[in-house]
Amino acid sequence: MLEQNLNNVSVIIPVWKQETELKKLLKDLEPFDAEIIQSSAGSRAKSLNAGAAKASREFLWFLHADSRLKQQNISALKSSIRKNPNAIHYYELVFEKPGLSAWNASWANLRSSWFKLPYGDQGFCLSKSQYEKIGKYPEDTPYGEDLLFIRKAKKLGIDILSVKSKIISSARKYHTHGWLKTTFSHWVIMYELLRKEV
Repeated sequence: MLEQNLNNVSVIIPVWKQETELKKLLKDLEPFDAEIIQSSAGSRAKSLNAGAAKASREFLWFLHADSRLKQQNISALKSSIRKNPNAIHYYELVFEKPGLSAWNASWANLRSSWFKLPYGDQGFCLSKSQYEKIGKYPEDTPYGEDLLFIRKAKKLGIDILSVKSKIISSARKYHTHGWLKTTFSHWVIMYELLRKEV
């Protein structure tokens, strides 16, 4: 277990009052000796930045509260940051109880592999020094701070690397708002964000 601990990692989780899945993630993290920071500062970007400001460890791992982890996720991350400490590391995505959203996960993984454009639900991990070099998550946008952050990193020549492991995320937004509506909304948002200056 010692080899799989996260004693150089601060886990930052933006949380909201209506969040129902956080307890499961915290239980998943219990064995690994990470610094866990729950952050709620209004918007997601502000919550992410506020959590990072409190972090005391070398690497920052930004996780959504509805993520689920297995030991293999931890070992893959440890290996990836050991080999490439200056990169942004992200996971491949799989949805819990996916249905049609399995297609969205497949597209997310292709987008990340081909264009190096992962989203925040893929669990970004990077050194605190690289985070500060990028300039934090942009707080002047109502959505898409994760994609803008990645675009800023790419502009600076920072590598965006898959840890070669799948992270489980909830598909509830697809079930709640409808698959077609949610998928179309995501495509429109991505188009807008890729046109925005960073």
